[in-house]
Amino acid sequence: MEKHLKTPAVTGGTDPRLAGVRDTVTAVIDDVRRHGDEAVRRYSEQFDGWSPESFKLSEVEIKEIVASLPDQVIQDIVAVQDRVRKFAQHQRDSLQDFEVETEPGVFLGQKNIPVSAVGAYVPGGRYPLVASAHMTVVTAKVAGVPRVTACTPPIRGEIPAATVAALHLAGADEIYLLGGIQAIAAMAIGTDAIEKVNLLVGPGNAFVAEAKRQLFGEVGIDLFAGPTEVLVIADEHADPFITAVDLLSQAEHGPDSPAVLITTSESLGHRVLELIDEILLDMPTADYAGPAWRDYGQVIVVDDIDEAYEVADTFASEHVQVLTDQPREALDKMHDYGALFLGERTCVSYGDKVIGTNHTLPTRGAARYTGGLWVGKYLKTVTYQEVTSDAASAGLGELCGRAARVELFEGHARSGDVRAEKFGDKTLAWASAGR
Repeated sequence: MEKHLKTPAVTGGTDPRLAGVRDTVTAVIDDVRRHGDEAVRRYSEQFDGWSPESFKLSEVEIKEIVASLPDQVIQDIVAVQDRVRKFAQHQRDSLQDFEVETEPGVFLGQKNIPVSAVGAYVPGGRYPLVASAHMTVVTAKVAGVPRVTACTPPIRGEIPAATVAALHLAGADEIYLLGGIQAIAAMAIGTDAIEKVNLLVGPGNAFVAEAKRQLFGEVGIDLFAGPTEVLVIADEHADPFITAVDLLSQAEHGPDSPAVLITTSESLGHRVLELIDEILLDMPTADYAGPAWRDYGQVIVVDDIDEAYEVADTFASEHVQVLTDQPREALDKMHDYGALFLGERTCVSYGDKVIGTNHTLPTRGAARYTGGLWVGKYLKTVTYQEVTSDAASAGLGELCGRAARVELFEGHARSGDVRAEKFGDKTLAWASAGR
């Protein structure tokens, strides 16, 4: 039976801070659709105070930006991207093209074809998410995407040098200093200056997320993104301080980021509550983490670890961290999550920043039906068919004729009939009656 030591202050309903987002996004997209680059520049000036001669960075500018960074920053970017690239390559290697002869003379096959053009968005704002360059662009290139267009906004009028360097080192073919709805719309719709893409990937604020939602169908997207989520499963063996730190590490993403603790130990739950209050006193990002914990944080005590896994699955959280004596049990006992982080030596922050798995993950319950961004998202798995045997074609034709007429599809039936006649021994009744 569940016992709640802390419940969220905000439950359900629409966040009033998001009022008007949909209308604003619709207006900007329509304007970009009608006025192209002129609208893009106007909104960049309005929202970011940014209107350079060209939003696209030249090769010379990129080299100068990369050279301006300390060597250690570049080395760290390369090290992280190497991890992301290796994991993505393992994923790509697991996806095989194949062809099989399912019956004599009938060949069926599968091919994995890269999307031809991808738009990668890396947000700026308070947090320039350098790691998102690794997750979006490196993975796309491992998949074989020939053209990756990257957009990232200026930050308070300055070029985000580390993000630009990460995009360049990841293999982005074009880099634009452009943010917000106007960047998403420009990549999805295409303008004179920015060529249209077929798939949009990458995180962003509520406006960026809504723009991707509205443009979905015109282009593909990675995920319908919501606030970052973390759920920690802890037993009596867990370190309460590590538990508290890890909950707040994700709450700092934004004031609407849910952080949930499910534990089999009531004493640990109470201690974590005390420690979170203490840590928030001097946490530099307490202005985000504090409201997130106050409004969306939860501590739930359950009777045993099996119940903990069952309750955790009802959340279908983006990140699930397992701080228990036997963390790998979660691999068998859990079903609905974006990513698992097993044991005290592992943390969600590793996944966010350095370990190599992709940090673009499902939120708001989407983990019930999808995983996160991975190399397969950049691939189209397509099929092909070839019949090389007369007998096989005639047999399929006869079967097709009967099956199609059950559904009243006479045209489909006749496609089968003509092959049954041409490649088989029988003269079709409908043919002898006159075509």
